[in-house]
Amino acid sequence: MNFRVGHGYDVHRFKEGRKLILGGVEIPYELGLDGHSDADVLVHAIMDSLLGAAALGDIGVHFPDNDDRYLGADSMKLLSEVCRILGEKGWRTANIDATVIAQQPKLKAHIGEMRRRIADVMGTDIDCVSVKATTEEHLGFTGRLEGISAHCVSLIYREQLR
Repeated sequence: MNFRVGHGYDVHRFKEGRKLILGGVEIPYELGLDGHSDADVLVHAIMDSLLGAAALGDIGVHFPDNDDRYLGADSMKLLSEVCRILGEKGWRTANIDATVIAQQPKLKAHIGEMRRRIADVMGTDIDCVSVKATTEEHLGFTGRLEGISAHCVSLIYREQLR
């Protein structure tokens, strides 16, 4: 088997008047995240991790933020497209391990639903999807409540070398 590891990182600043969407779940909070799409920072990190593992660029290559087709786009639909692209190249996802960095809001109660939705879109078992949340103890831009960031590591594989 051929295995590859990818890493993804994304960050979005808070913005009034927007919904806060993380892992495809609407989180009750007074601020949302600013971005061309729905600004789902978690899903963006996952997509970059998967694309990077397959050496297929990043989400900016596939879904540029100057293309109005992606204005307000549902990031879960974009994740589905990334999985389709990887599948066409013969890649399958072994697992993803993602961390959301946010001082607020608290995310523990939403992690299970995020994992379920991500697994459903990716067509994988929920046991292959890890989502964690942490703070930066009031340090940095996330600690100052300026925004949210996310990291993701993924392992992909294909049965034979191409």
